[in-house]
Amino acid sequence: MSEEMDDIQRRVLRFVNQTHENVYLTGKAGTGKTTLLRKIIRTTHKNCVVVAPTGIAALNAGGVTIHSFFQLPFASFIPSDDFEWMQTSIRVENHSSLRKHFTMRGNKRSIIRNLELLVIDEVSMLRADVLDAMDFFLRFIRNDQRPFGNVQVLFIGDLWQLPPVVKNDEWQILSKYYPNIFFFNAKVLQNNPPVYIELKTIYRQNNPHFIEILDHLRDNFITYDDVETLNEYVQADFDIQAHENYIVITTHNNKADEINQESLDAIEEKTYSYHATIDKDFPFKLYPIEETLELKVGAQVMFVKNDLSPHKRYYNGKIGQVSKLTYDEIYVRFSDEGTEIKVEKYDWQNIRYDIEPNTKKIKEEVLGTFTQFPLKLAWAITVHKSQGLTFEKAVLDISGVFAQGQAYVALSRLTGLEGLVLLNPIRLNGLRSNHSIIEFAENQISGDRLTRKLENATGEYLSQLIVEAFVWQEVHFLWQKHIRTYSPNARRSFKTKYIDWADTSAKQFEELHLLAEQFVGQLNRLFSNTHPDLDFIRERFDKAYSYFFPLLDKIYGQIVRVYLEVKKVKNVKAFIAEVEELEDAHLQLILNLNKQQKMIELIQTHHPIDKKSLQSEMIENYRKNKFATIEKELKEEALKLKIQG
Repeated sequence: MSEEMDDIQRRVLRFVNQTHENVYLTGKAGTGKTTLLRKIIRTTHKNCVVVAPTGIAALNAGGVTIHSFFQLPFASFIPSDDFEWMQTSIRVENHSSLRKHFTMRGNKRSIIRNLELLVIDEVSMLRADVLDAMDFFLRFIRNDQRPFGNVQVLFIGDLWQLPPVVKNDEWQILSKYYPNIFFFNAKVLQNNPPVYIELKTIYRQNNPHFIEILDHLRDNFITYDDVETLNEYVQADFDIQAHENYIVITTHNNKADEINQESLDAIEEKTYSYHATIDKDFPFKLYPIEETLELKVGAQVMFVKNDLSPHKRYYNGKIGQVSKLTYDEIYVRFSDEGTEIKVEKYDWQNIRYDIEPNTKKIKEEVLGTFTQFPLKLAWAITVHKSQGLTFEKAVLDISGVFAQGQAYVALSRLTGLEGLVLLNPIRLNGLRSNHSIIEFAENQISGDRLTRKLENATGEYLSQLIVEAFVWQEVHFLWQKHIRTYSPNARRSFKTKYIDWADTSAKQFEELHLLAEQFVGQLNRLFSNTHPDLDFIRERFDKAYSYFFPLLDKIYGQIVRVYLEVKKVKNVKAFIAEVEELEDAHLQLILNLNKQQKMIELIQTHHPIDKKSLQSEMIENYRKNKFATIEKELKEEALKLKIQG
């Protein structure tokens, strides 16, 4: 990895971990966006969720689909309460109708409220109206009217690749609200554009002339000379079956399937079938490859995953030939390298997000797995399915004019011109880029401006963290709401035995809340200075923590005691849910205070902020230890009463 790439990577990681800025991370094909995404997910200290527009994109990114996570119906979204266009032949949702879909169990609501970083992969396919629906969902569930409900968003993708899909009748409606369907036209981003960062170093191609042609195509400056150069590689009668390691990239699924099947049928060898093992919940629409893989010795195959072993013998898109088959083994040789490997099976995971009750950290829960050899027939593939793959040799079957983005995707799969074959000449008029994408790309910042932006955003993030650690309005609101549920006319109900506890705890918290509000005022005055004194601010924070924590800890202990007393009582589900909500909110408040104290120390001492540096014994074990202590006390009290009785 080059120094330039290292520097950009470090900046992206700092933007994610040390600021609250939304970021658009892009880069030409082959610049390592996916690799960086995996590093961010692996190292970030923030509660993170990864989503993507399609099932396969979500599976590849290790996340879930946008529609499933945000509980969105498949429809067009009007970014208002406007009902003017509701009577149409297509499904249309607005703010009023969307609210009806936002019903969820407590666990899902807790995930949304604890969410800090939302990663959206393959953002080129994300529609502006869908992003606005996501924004509305987050504001509504988090009860926070700031953009995305104050969740940081990392957009990852390449807008010169595959675009969003919108039907003509949908666009007739949406065009009244959006100038274009790309995600950056969403209402939520008009006054809050993301920081635009582009990875520059290309790892897939190293031929300067080919890179220049791809740059021209991407930047809408494709020339007649570029087209003439490409058309030198036209071989209309090229026989794919007579040339090893070439793969046809075509625009239609049926054409790719036909080429693969005809090529397999032409081999006069025994057919072996390998069936995927599907465990638990793994929907058909998420299958990453065919459930049944049919092969013959001599078949051309492509790996669809990277080799996870230290040997790195293959990568996603590497082509080879089947050299040996048994009923449970597959061997593939790479003729260019003179090597042969035994292929191991791979597990794809269907996940959903859950919340860890003790730490309030978002975690992945595996719902099911799809286990199969990571291979597919590789005489042909569609442009869409080739996105993200790397080929040394490819035949482009691009009859007629490309759809917008397909030219760049298809050509940029190749490592160089020497591996290119065109079945038809390329036309200049089919290679124009979208002007709105080019205009959006002008927002890119780099160099000193990016450094200054990072420094300023880090300072703003620190001040926001410190101040918001003492903004307890939502917890105060929960106490007031809970107090109102005690009916003075229902003195005989089970719940009323806890009215004194609720009243006392609410008053205790209200006193702390008023003091916290005063402290927030002090902090805001300190941060209003051009160069705030971080040493003094840290000292004030530590003193406030020392005062507030024991009192909050005492209130939390009482909540836990009530919860443990009533959780097994029948017919009081509503009361239990209210106490659970209070417990969740107080725990989040206490853990957040602890985390911000550690964060101030790291930022002040210029230490990197990541998952490892923010690990804390207190955060990991606070809730577990508190529950264990209270449970022990309750057992001892019950035993004492039994003895006395």
